[in-house]
Amino acid sequence: MLPLSLGKFHISEDYGFLLPNPLKELPDHYWPWMEIANNLPHLIENHQLRVQVNKMPLLNCEFLKGYQEQRLAHLILSFITMGYVWQEGETQATQVLPRNLALPFVEVSRNLGLPPILVHADLVLTNWTKRNPEGNLDIIFSLPGGESLRGFILVTVLVEKSAVSGIKALVQAVNAILQPSQDALLPALQQLRLSIRDMAGDLAQMHDYVDPDIFYAVIRIFLSGWEDNPAMPVGLIYEGVSKEPLKYSGGSAAQSTVLHAFDAFLGIQHGKQSADFLHRMRGYMPPSHKAFIEEICSAPSLKEYVLSSGNCQLLTAYNQCVEALAELRSYHITVVTKYVITAAAKAKSRGSDHLPGPPQALEDRGTGGTAVLSFLKSVRNKTLEAILYQGVN
Repeated sequence: MLPLSLGKFHISEDYGFLLPNPLKELPDHYWPWMEIANNLPHLIENHQLRVQVNKMPLLNCEFLKGYQEQRLAHLILSFITMGYVWQEGETQATQVLPRNLALPFVEVSRNLGLPPILVHADLVLTNWTKRNPEGNLDIIFSLPGGESLRGFILVTVLVEKSAVSGIKALVQAVNAILQPSQDALLPALQQLRLSIRDMAGDLAQMHDYVDPDIFYAVIRIFLSGWEDNPAMPVGLIYEGVSKEPLKYSGGSAAQSTVLHAFDAFLGIQHGKQSADFLHRMRGYMPPSHKAFIEEICSAPSLKEYVLSSGNCQLLTAYNQCVEALAELRSYHITVVTKYVITAAAKAKSRGSDHLPGPPQALEDRGTGGTAVLSFLKSVRNKTLEAILYQGVN
C-alpha cells in the first residue's frame, strides 16, 4: 500500500472536507437560478417560490466550467428544490419537481456523483464564505430560519474545521503503521484525540446561536428528504427524468465524512441497522471523500497493530481516542435531545403562535429518516465497545 495522502482525495490541508474558498456567483447564463436562490427565505415565506420556479427557463449545464462551479450549481439547485417541495409545509408537499428544475439538478448531480437532493456537502461544505479579511464567516444561501439557520450551518462548519488536524493526524498514523514507526504513531494518536475534543467544543456553540423552537418548527422540514419520511411515502417525481417517484434521504450529520473516517481508522464496528444506514450515507458524499474512507478501511488495522506492539503508551493513546469519540457522540445525543425531542414536546403543547404548526412526520426521527435517539445511542455504545484491554484480542 502506498503512503496515504490527502491531495489524492481532494481533501484540503487547510480546510479538510470543506470546499476551500467556495464560489458565490455562477456565470451570467445562470442568473435566473441566482436570483431565486438569493431570495429564497422571502419567496418561501410569501408563498411565491413555486410560482417563480414554474416561470424559470430550462437552462443547460454546459456553461458550468470546472468543479467549483458544479458544486455551486448543486448547492443552488438543492436549496431551490427543498424550498419548492416544502414551501407549504409537510401536509402540502409537492409530488412533482418541474422539469426546468429537475433536469439541470439531475444533470449536475450525475456530473458530481451526488444525489439530486440537499446533502451535507451542499448545506455545510460548500455554503460558507469569509465575510472579511479577519476571517469572520457567513453563509452564501439561506432558507427560512434566519439567524438560527445561519448559526446551525456555521457551527457545523467550525466542527468540520476542527476536524482538519484530526484528519491529518489520521493520515500520519496510517503511514506510521505502514513504515512501521511506533514513535510516529503515538503523537498522531494524541493529536487525533485533541482534534475530536475540539470538535465537541465547537458543537457546544450550537446552544449560543440556534433557537431550538425555530430549529424544530421552521428549519428542520427544509432538511427533510423523501425516503423514510411518512409525509412523502412514495417519493418525488423528477419531471423529465423518471416517471416513477425517486426516493432520497434528507440532510444528515451522518453524511459528514469525518466520523466515518475516524470509525474506519479506529476499527469501530456498528450494529447492522446503524452500519447499513451509515454505509448508505456514504453515497451522499462527494465520491473522492467516500474513496478516502474506503482507503482507510483497506489499510492495516490500527487495533491489531496496537495490541501486537505491547506498547502501553500506544494502547492508552488509542483508548483515549475512542473515549473522546464516544464523548463527542454523547454530547451529540444531548444536542439532538434538546433540538428535536424536547423541542417536539414543547411544540405540541405550545399551540399556535408566531411559529408554524409542528411537523408530525419526522417527530422522533432525524432528517435522514432514522429513529434518531436509538440510532445515536447505538452508535455511541458501539464506539465504547472498541476500548482495548492489554493482552485481550
